[in-house]
Amino acid sequence: MPTLFSRIIDGELPGRFVWKDEDVVVFLTIAPLADGHVLVVPRQVVNRWTDASPELMHKLSSVAQTIGQAQIEAFSSARAGLIIAGFEVEHLHLHVWPSNSMAEYNFASVDNNPDSEKLDASAEKLRKALRAAGHGEFVPAS
Repeated sequence: MPTLFSRIIDGELPGRFVWKDEDVVVFLTIAPLADGHVLVVPRQVVNRWTDASPELMHKLSSVAQTIGQAQIEAFSSARAGLIIAGFEVEHLHLHVWPSNSMAEYNFASVDNNPDSEKLDASAEKLRKALRAAGHGEFVPAS
């Protein structure tokens, strides 16, 4: 059964992608905690992270780490936050965002109405940082 994320991955719904490979995609969330907040999502539909294979979790973690390093560079943040929640969409995904304090780990603080131009700019900033870090083969044009 298709999920919201599989529909984004398949191009049925729009997404601001910053990474695409054969197993994993990364796109900006529509409810960010901070500029540059992305979701790291497997192409394979897996409901809970505890149901994923160790190989898939390793791949997701590796991509999330690469994205986090680019976020720290692109957004001049102290750290990159990482949370696996999974209640809002039944398709495994990792939240990764530039972070400067524990106060930024509160999902009650998400921006439910982010500016489209700001999201586009954040996506491009992150794509640029990923290309500069040598990951251009996985970074879509837009």
